[in-house]
Amino acid sequence: MALIPAGPFVMGNCMDASEGYSSELPVHTVMVSAFYMDKYEVTSQLWFEVRNWALANGYTFGAGSGKGVTHPIQTVSWYDCVKWCNARSEKEGLTPCYYTNAAQTLVYRGGSANLSNEWVKWTANGYRLPSEAEWEKAARGGAVGMRLPWSDANTITNSRANYYGNTGYAYDLGPNGYNPAFTNEPMPYTSPVGYFAPNGYGLYDLAGNVWEWCWDWYGASWYSNGSATQSDTCGPSSGSDRVVRGGNWDGTTYNCRVAIRYFSYPVITYSYFGFRCVRR
Repeated sequence: MALIPAGPFVMGNCMDASEGYSSELPVHTVMVSAFYMDKYEVTSQLWFEVRNWALANGYTFGAGSGKGVTHPIQTVSWYDCVKWCNARSEKEGLTPCYYTNAAQTLVYRGGSANLSNEWVKWTANGYRLPSEAEWEKAARGGAVGMRLPWSDANTITNSRANYYGNTGYAYDLGPNGYNPAFTNEPMPYTSPVGYFAPNGYGLYDLAGNVWEWCWDWYGASWYSNGSATQSDTCGPSSGSDRVVRGGNWDGTTYNCRVAIRYFSYPVITYSYFGFRCVRR
């Protein structure tokens, strides 16, 4: 894992307002406490190691899928990712973060519970999904005012990320189409984690490969919520969709922007949905 230092960062679409969605505005400053984040998206190998332990220790969740042991796990629901975080914590002797009620007395190990912010032990040393603010702070890698997860250019090419090229966007240098390095097998065209260069915090694949589930319920107008968004925000108290971030192998450069906010029902499993963990 990599240490993401405490401090403020500017969250939202800091480029031309017409470039993104209205949900990426207003741009605002958020204070985030220090945390650790997985350098890589959770791999198929790590997923199944923890899952096998979990199934023998009272957990229930879906299988997931991966192209190879070093490829990201995908086709995993938000619910399963949250339970997997708890299992990883317990397997390593850490305190789980997710519980079945606000009393935080029963560890979340099964079913599809719509956990609320109060059901999370935020100070625990176990693994959890990043908040949307934590994800964006980490993805920016310490850079300010950039479109993508690197600090040396506001453009993208398939030598920097696994995404679907579309030179109709001025900041996409192409070529067009799927990244040819990963199209010699049946779909999904994921790439091994760590294949491309890291960002300023030493994190890999923040643009493309698989969308990454975050903790937060999605709220289109959440950024306008004043003081609630300014310090260690963990999103709205309820909703119907959970946030995913970072783009994917089947999406264009538009979805690789660090400010992009996408979302899905937490029960959904797609071949371009994966995740990575954080912890305190």
